[in-house]
Amino acid sequence: TDVLVTIWREGFEKPQDITITRAEIKIHSAKNEILEPGFLFVRLTTFNERSAEELRKSIASYEKKHGKLKGLVLDLRNNPGGLLDQAIDVTSIFIDEGLVVSTMGRNNEKKDSRFAKKGMARKDFPLAILVNGASASASEIVAGALQDHKRALVLGQPTFGKGSVQTVIELQPEIGLKLTVARYYTPSGRSIQLKGIEPDVLLDDLDPKIIAEATKKSTTGVLREKDLKQHISHD
Repeated sequence: TDVLVTIWREGFEKPQDITITRAEIKIHSAKNEILEPGFLFVRLTTFNERSAEELRKSIASYEKKHGKLKGLVLDLRNNPGGLLDQAIDVTSIFIDEGLVVSTMGRNNEKKDSRFAKKGMARKDFPLAILVNGASASASEIVAGALQDHKRALVLGQPTFGKGSVQTVIELQPEIGLKLTVARYYTPSGRSIQLKGIEPDVLLDDLDPKIIAEATKKSTTGVLREKDLKQHISHD
């Protein structure tokens, strides 16, 4: 449908009408390139409702044109996270059984566990995951799960450390309370909160723009969950 926008700004003698046609904008979270024959690089910028599907399509498209993959680099640097279900689906592309993530609140008996989906996994090529201090939430869940299951080698810098779970309680129409109710744990029982995911191999993150921005905000040089005011503790 069309919408009429009337604009009046400096240099205009009178307001001008501009007709804009609304369109659905699909945000593509997966971007890929070929590193060398047999090796594919895929960057996930976020975990939206199509992330796992786009990752699968990236792999399928490469193999249709170039043959079987020999290795995949999954770049989760600067990925702030997103939908938990997509974190489960992305993990399920590489493992088809076992725990992906669990959440536990104040009552330790009330534990919610999420498992990999069977029949979707590609185990026939090695996997490397890149992370840094801006990899958070769903990114940490994926990296931690695949690291614990020894399916991927994680490289980069320690992740953000956003291991808390929030829920919104409706108080009245259009008014709600966002409450932290639990923590995320990797399959081996590690809490993500504050500590984040420790890479198997530490690599320098030398993006000058990211470093300059982070240095402005944090005395430690990189802004992470532990630098935020009133953060909840690790244990």
